[in-house]
Amino acid sequence: MNKRFPNAAAALDGVLKDGMLICAGGFGLCGIPERLIDAIRDSGVKDLTFVSNNAGIDNEGLGKLLRTRQVKKMISSYVGENKEFERQYLSGELEVEFCPQGTLAERCRAGGAGIPGFYTKTGVGTQVAEGKEVKIFDGEEYILERGIFADLSIIKGWKADEAGNLIFRKTARNFNQPMATAGKLCVAEVEEIVPVGSLDPDQVHLPGIYVNRLILGAPYDKKIEFVTTRERVAA
Repeated sequence: MNKRFPNAAAALDGVLKDGMLICAGGFGLCGIPERLIDAIRDSGVKDLTFVSNNAGIDNEGLGKLLRTRQVKKMISSYVGENKEFERQYLSGELEVEFCPQGTLAERCRAGGAGIPGFYTKTGVGTQVAEGKEVKIFDGEEYILERGIFADLSIIKGWKADEAGNLIFRKTARNFNQPMATAGKLCVAEVEEIVPVGSLDPDQVHLPGIYVNRLILGAPYDKKIEFVTTRERVAA
């Protein structure tokens, strides 16, 4: 099975539809699937629900889709640094489900493992617990959180082979790994694609069984990486 596609638009062809639930990897602007986000924007699909640690910033990351009004709901744990998100939320244009960061990661991991729900103490006694089932274990209250099962996962990796076995680079792994497993179909963009057999199996972070479609996204503009040097001191 050929998993490699020539570009993001081709990889998403026949996949996108209005009202989808999409899991998107990334943390801030680190490890975001920016080529795939651009292709979703250009496709014109709307009424989307996105599961993401954050909502990007103005005109970057998922902020691009907020700007074009293609997002109906965000399920996130951090939504600062985005004025358009703030405006839409306060005006009632955007539905938001806040979720503690660890709980969000576990909800996606649970979905990928076929687990419909789990109990956690995180959020007990707060607004997070409102409307959720409460159960007592050993005299302590726990709330039920549902696993997330998405229509589509879009992720960003560092290096992959042509079978979709994928390696993330340092902290850019962040939410990409659990998001990848939570979707019925996973599309990945990477900085480099190598032949099958080139990767050390012990170094693979995401097995190719979870990656359905793959594109080469490079070159990337490193928006949050800067070379910093000291001034040379005269001898």
